Amino acid sequence: MKQLYYKVDKCLGCKSCEIACVVAHSASGDLIKALKEAIAVLPRKKVFTSGKKNYPVSCRHCKDALCVEACMAAALSYDKEKGLVQHDESRCVGCWMCVMACPYGAIRPNLKAKLPVRCDKCKDVPRPSSKSQGGSKEERGEDEPACVKACPTGAIVWQVSEATTYGTK
Repeated sequence: MKQLYYKVDKCLGCKSCEIACVVAHSASGDLIKALKEAIAVLPRKKVFTSGKKNYPVSCRHCKDALCVEACMAAALSYDKEKGLVQHDESRCVGCWMCVMACPYGAIRPNLKAKLPVRCDKCKDVPRPSSKSQGGSKEERGEDEPACVKACPTGAIVWQVSEATTYGTK
């Protein structure tokens, strides 16, 4: 399965990844329209700066995720096949325990929507299909998250890896 990795030395802090994330998860799929939506779409990744370094931070989809353990409504679960921590919005009560439990600070509250915001690897984002080309979406590169495509320096990498466990990549 594929994971997102970050090359901190290449990150300019331009936040193109944040913008691409907002557009990809907006109802309209358009930057200007997304800014005017009733419930603002927040980026599921954030770029932080410390000194002269920029650090993109997003959900690591940990195999032994502390956010899943902390979720009292069982709205979060780990899908072993997909390597994703999944969120069932219909079960979420907006208690923010997942926000507090995440050791990476990768989950934050959307106060208007009363839901946590975290990277979902663009799993529900519609992507263009290439019916004329053979192979799976992964083989055609259609499974690539919006942030990877938007990064001008290649600081965000989408590559095959083993499942992530707490405290390790």
